[in-house]
Amino acid sequence: MIKYQLKCQDSHQFEGWFRNSQDYDEQADKKLLECPACGSSEISKALMAPALARTSAISTSSDKEEKIAAYKRDLNEAARKAKTYIEKNFDNVGKRFPEEARKIHYGEAEERAIYGEATATEVKELVDEGVEIAPVPQPQDDSSEIKKKLN
Repeated sequence: MIKYQLKCQDSHQFEGWFRNSQDYDEQADKKLLECPACGSSEISKALMAPALARTSAISTSSDKEEKIAAYKRDLNEAARKAKTYIEKNFDNVGKRFPEEARKIHYGEAEERAIYGEATATEVKELVDEGVEIAPVPQPQDDSSEIKKKLN
């Protein structure tokens, strides 16, 4: 078995295990590989360093920073996808969210997926009443998106 570090066209990185390099080539040519973060089938091998013991604190610190940055990018992308899904598939009830959530919870309104706004106090009251709610993820703009907006 051989392990490759792979990346998609959006630079999401992930690992793939293959019987041999030919197995990877065949799967990549047939577009059988998919990015787990975005579903892209445009996959290539990422640069890989040989597995060497590291003694330098600078390398370790740099590696940790890169992993944290990659984790933040992946988390932000997941938040972006979740928010998009919610906005497309749930009813936006705006500031009426606490009222509508209660009506659904107590059977006074048809059960449906909703989202909207609530204050911290309203959220606490809903949770105390046993109303099942969850916050909508708020992705952060990355610098490339901010630059696009400014141009």
